[in-house]
Amino acid sequence: MPDALPPLSPQDALVAVMVAVSASDEEIRTSELLAIERIVNNLPAFGGYDADRIGTIARTVYALFEEEDGLEALFGLVREALPEAAFETAYALACDVAAADGTLNQPELRMLEETRIELGLDRLHAAAIERGARARHMPLPA
Repeated sequence: MPDALPPLSPQDALVAVMVAVSASDEEIRTSELLAIERIVNNLPAFGGYDADRIGTIARTVYALFEEEDGLEALFGLVREALPEAAFETAYALACDVAAADGTLNQPELRMLEETRIELGLDRLHAAAIERGARARHMPLPA
């Protein structure tokens, strides 16, 4: 990891959180990558954002995951880049990416919990965000 990592933009920080949740189980699924791309291409928070930066941010997240205190460093960068008012947005996007493949495994659940804690989100608010993600990604019965 380079010593002089440039600061993240708020949009970079949102992407970093989404990538971190996707990579948390060491298996980045196509559905999760497509969810990140869809989110970046369609949400107002990413207006004017250069989607080509997703790869750079992903490589940064992967490199941080290789370091001993990388997760702590990642959340430090995220908190520094994001205004506190966007912490719930970051958590909501992380939940949408985690739910995109229809399953939540233990590493993803732990990463979501860590994200909630690191961003200082209330459990009740987080539960509401999680329920919304689950509802958006639930298939209709046949």
